[in-house]
Amino acid sequence: MKKPVQNPREVAEIVAIQALSFVAGEPERLGLFLAETGIGPETLRSAASDPNFLISVLDFVLRDDATVKAFASVSQLHPTNIAAARQVLGDALGDPHWERDAP
Repeated sequence: MKKPVQNPREVAEIVAIQALSFVAGEPERLGLFLAETGIGPETLRSAASDPNFLISVLDFVLRDDATVKAFASVSQLHPTNIAAARQVLGDALGDPHWERDAP
């Protein structure tokens, strides 16, 4: 029996990989993503092991309400869980451009 994942970063990486699968599942969406990231389809699989690339996948999904809602529906996640996964990955890498609102 496989043990459940407890590490927040592992969970965030799983969400990002699910998001990549979602993006790759629609040719038009995949084409737009590849054009924006500058990578080719032949390097997509190897890029998936790069945490910075996974952040770019989640950024791509989160920037458009329709896309994040569609991914949330397919993945059975709440959109806030997707945003939280993005934040966890960014925090793990010291990503300076993802800032929380301060009270």
